Amino acid sequence: MNASTAELTTEYINEHPDLKRCLKKGVINYSALARRISIELAMTKKTSKEAILIATRRFYEKLKNEASHEELIKKIIHNSELEIKNKTAVVILEKNAKTEELIEIHKLVRKDSGTFILLEGSASVTIIIPEKHLKLLTEKYRDAILKCHSNLALINIKSSATIERTVGVISYLTDLFAEHGINIVELLSCWKDNIFVIATTDVEKTMKFLRF
Repeated sequence: MNASTAELTTEYINEHPDLKRCLKKGVINYSALARRISIELAMTKKTSKEAILIATRRFYEKLKNEASHEELIKKIIHNSELEIKNKTAVVILEKNAKTEELIEIHKLVRKDSGTFILLEGSASVTIIIPEKHLKLLTEKYRDAILKCHSNLALINIKSSATIERTVGVISYLTDLFAEHGINIVELLSCWKDNIFVIATTDVEKTMKFLRF
């Protein structure tokens, strides 16, 4: 079954986030956008162009509702508490690495009021740890280390419980990082905590776009 012009138009806009953002903000020329879509989708008949233009305007009306939801997301982030921990490291171990030693390292980190996070994936184990304990970890697991990243910062966005009932918060945040050219080394969520691990050099830039 062939897709309708409206469906093709919606699909095209969804596949081009930059256009979608401009359309949502109402700062794009509908006619120019419709012409671009008609050319790229090889739908250059007059009736097709008109149908694309109508579909574009209707999609904008839908996006206005999303914009309202976006304001709710911004409010949640605005009311969140930001916690930043510099001198953070990420170590990726082989899946079959014996993890008994990690219990003692975990105790040492906790004793220093540090953050120790273990993520078990399908093919590896990721450890997020303060740099001051990195040497001990690498010595214990020298032969099992797949990757090691240092000079990182952990940013914890601590929100209210409302976040678990609000769709799109994490998506909105990751889009912000991408738009500002910041790579997320690790990302995890633990109920009201949303943790992003990034390069220390990106912290100042991140703090600017997280101000709501």
